[in-house]
Amino acid sequence: MYSSRDRSSAPRDSAPHDSGPDDRDAYDLFARGLRWLRDGHPHQAVTLLSRAKAIEPEKASIREALGRALLMSGQAPRARREFTKVVSLHPTDDYAHFALALACERTGQRSRARGHAKLAHVMNPQVPAYGRALRRLAG
Repeated sequence: MYSSRDRSSAPRDSAPHDSGPDDRDAYDLFARGLRWLRDGHPHQAVTLLSRAKAIEPEKASIREALGRALLMSGQAPRARREFTKVVSLHPTDDYAHFALALACERTGQRSRARGHAKLAHVMNPQVPAYGRALRRLAG
């Protein structure tokens, strides 16, 4: 429903970082978190996306965006946990495997990272970043 890779899904008619009365709405929190992420503010994104996850803990799109924000803010162990959950919710999501590979690499789990990079590359060999990650981890 909410794809963090589809940045156009976030409403753009309001100020990018405003807070309003519907702070408890998971989609609103998700959309605002994506805007923070898009604008290069991963720490702020983590705050909003964590709140969205508390409301909708089984939404892979929220967890994926949270994982990206955590990875960008230097919190690789927490990002790895989020991407692990995304993979468990959607085992055929190539991007989730790729993101998990990056988080595993940053936490020193190179063997695990290699496995997820291989899966991502096999699932979608047309994505150049997957091949680059796999080559980097093989070396």
